[in-house]
Amino acid sequence: MLKNLSLSLSWAFNSMAWRGLVYTVFILHFVLVCQFLLLQPLVSALDGKAGNAAELFERVSQSIKVKRYSEALNDLNAAIEADPALSEAYFRRASVLRQLCRYEESEKSYKKFLELKPGNSVAEKELSQLHQAQSALETAFSLFDSGDYTKALEYVDKVVLVFSPECSKAKLLKVKLLSAAKDYSSAVSESGFILKEDENNLEALLLRGRAYYYLADHDVAQRHYQKGLRLDPEHSELKKAYFGLKNLLKKTKSAEDNVNKGKLRLAVEDYNGALALDPNHLAYNVHLHLGLCKVLVKLGRGKDALSSCSEALNIDGELLEALVQRGEAKLLTEDWEGAVEDLKSAAQKSPQDMNIREALMKAEKALKMSKRKDWYKILGVSKTASVAEIKRAYKKLALQWHPDKNVDNREEAEAQFREIAGAYEVLGDEEKRSRYDRGEDIEDMGMGGGGFNPFGGGGGGQHFTFTFDGGFPGGFEGGFPGGGGGFGFNF
Repeated sequence: MLKNLSLSLSWAFNSMAWRGLVYTVFILHFVLVCQFLLLQPLVSALDGKAGNAAELFERVSQSIKVKRYSEALNDLNAAIEADPALSEAYFRRASVLRQLCRYEESEKSYKKFLELKPGNSVAEKELSQLHQAQSALETAFSLFDSGDYTKALEYVDKVVLVFSPECSKAKLLKVKLLSAAKDYSSAVSESGFILKEDENNLEALLLRGRAYYYLADHDVAQRHYQKGLRLDPEHSELKKAYFGLKNLLKKTKSAEDNVNKGKLRLAVEDYNGALALDPNHLAYNVHLHLGLCKVLVKLGRGKDALSSCSEALNIDGELLEALVQRGEAKLLTEDWEGAVEDLKSAAQKSPQDMNIREALMKAEKALKMSKRKDWYKILGVSKTASVAEIKRAYKKLALQWHPDKNVDNREEAEAQFREIAGAYEVLGDEEKRSRYDRGEDIEDMGMGGGGFNPFGGGGGGQHFTFTFDGGFPGGFEGGFPGGGGGFGFNF
């Protein structure tokens, strides 16, 4: 019984061993067959069968045509491993590596090919082109660092991408150069070509997002940043760009909300805060400057408003609303001629806008009023001065500039006295003062065509009487009788 059991176990173990051996032989056979099938073209090439080598190179050509450069290089590397003397494989590998701007590897393959095929003019020419492209790429990076974007772009376009058309470093550098030169539309296009070949290229996503950002297309920019961060949540540059944009939009919304709530001073702070985030974001900052200008005009801060509107117009000289607001700011700073100039230009750009026409009329009236004599300033009183204040000021100045009291500068005194008397003639009369305040012409106020002259001698020869509660001591040629008490004098 025990003997039979032992024999059974022995037979079972032997059977398992044989089965294992069979499986092992089968697997080894399978591997050898696969290797033979895969490497047969290469082995055939080694044996001198040119037809199979041609098939290999055709497959390489097809891989290059559809931009599968890794597959092409794998085939070429395998061919070289199978036949280290296969010169054509070295040449093709060198060419692919040159196009990808893997210059050091490419140079080694060209040199190996030239060892096998000395004096080959095509290889020597391509090796020279490699050196030109390599040098041009280094120069382009150097020019980029020094800020000469135009020259760097020439090296990339006219040399590097001619001899190395699939150089990703050069393509990305080109996008950077276009962005640095503020050609954001071209940067969007060029980075789009890169992403078409590799949709997960993080640097291209970042650069394209930035280009859209500087075109003020913030929604599209944000989508590029978000896609990049989904691929690499810790990418520092993408995080910086994404959260910087979020902060800018948040500041802008806060400013607009405060304007709508009438909290204008807080709105000014928010607009200034938004502008400080990225001074180079011109396509967006133009609207921030305009928004700030409008708020400052409402606050009556003419000088600050003028600066903000001018900044907006420096960015976009055709921005009509900024031109109108700058005109309003100039009115606040009493730059009447500048206000008329801006508002007239705005009216020409939009002749049907009645609000602009009204603003222009207001500016033209202010300019006209600015050119006439400021009677209030002459008497040294405010525009809200009472009749009594005007009379006191007039009396004080008339006494100060009495020609009889200024014998050493008689001509100046007479001129000043005429101004003082003219001011009182208008401001001392309620009706004339109202007409003057409305901006009506002073020539229509009964003062004579030649201006007011209290000393007579032409100019209409009006008769004026001025009475003081005192007298002018001494005499004055032309009719200033001395004496005390209430006295009058005629001109």
